[in-house]
Amino acid sequence: MTRRTHLPTMNRRNFLVTAGVAAAGMLAAPNIRTSRAATSELVLVTWGGNYRQGMEDGLVKPFMKETGINVTILDTPDMAKVKAQIMTNNVQWDVFDAPGSMGASGAFNGYWEDLPSGLFDESDLLLPSKKSLVPFYTFAGGIAFDPVKFPEGKHPKTFADYFNAEAFPGRRTLRTRAMETLEIALLGDGVAPAELYPLDVDRAFGVLEKIKPHVSKWVEATPQTVTLLQTGEADFSFTYANRIQASNRDQSTKLGFSFDQNLNGVEYLAVLKNAPNKENAFKFLSFAMRPEYQASCMEAKGGAPISRKAYSLLKPESLEWLPKLDAKNNAYINDEWWSTNLEPLERRFKEWLLG
Repeated sequence: MTRRTHLPTMNRRNFLVTAGVAAAGMLAAPNIRTSRAATSELVLVTWGGNYRQGMEDGLVKPFMKETGINVTILDTPDMAKVKAQIMTNNVQWDVFDAPGSMGASGAFNGYWEDLPSGLFDESDLLLPSKKSLVPFYTFAGGIAFDPVKFPEGKHPKTFADYFNAEAFPGRRTLRTRAMETLEIALLGDGVAPAELYPLDVDRAFGVLEKIKPHVSKWVEATPQTVTLLQTGEADFSFTYANRIQASNRDQSTKLGFSFDQNLNGVEYLAVLKNAPNKENAFKFLSFAMRPEYQASCMEAKGGAPISRKAYSLLKPESLEWLPKLDAKNNAYINDEWWSTNLEPLERRFKEWLLG
């Protein structure tokens, strides 16, 4: 029996507009470049923990086997370091694994190489590629908890719940970055998803000021959003569906994740301007978007593929963890808004955390 392809129920027009990709320039039809790379090395900057392991198992190892290119993996993409490398003309990284706001900000500031034509089969992509960014997958940010300690009715499900420490007492985590944190604060304060942008920044900081005493950890490294729950150092955590999916597959303690309300976004891959192994980087991006490796990578680390053909290759249990892109209660990160606001708001956020 042939298994049915399960594509995400995506309000594609709405998602393209809110993610800021509706007017993105598409690349030409497939015609993969065959120029020989000058090196046999590649530096990939991605996220740590089970995400990194999934990237390595589902994508990097097959790429190295097929191409003979050795990939060095570094943890935690950092836009300040990207800027420093570009400004000093001392670029050491090649491929950058960028959440939409980082990717859009980098594109606005000219930090990425333009993508050559023919790297991808554009007709297979659920979201179009941009001039310097290729959409890698979609993700859902939301609330995680230990269902044994906090059964139904005892844990927050929505962002309004998460920012209501009286109704749902407990130690919380939040990220050490403005993007996503400002959005969920406003959603927690009753802003409707459709009215989220432009962000009311002052209102968001006011909401964060109220919840600050109940935040036990401001998380820099994404794996901590899960491990703090596992070790009992936090009761509730803002994290990502793919992180919980991977954790539940690898750990005996199964964590819960609420799909009642999520902040959805797009993760991109970009090549740094003047990357030392630029040709290898383009080969990696092309490889990463092939359906079989979109599927193997997302199976290993979680997330929703951008390749249409990849969905027929996913296991049925993986489909349950895909972002619910048509849910009216969910919000979508507006990458274009962040393209010009990321740097100043990151500075303000860091200063606020120290205050």
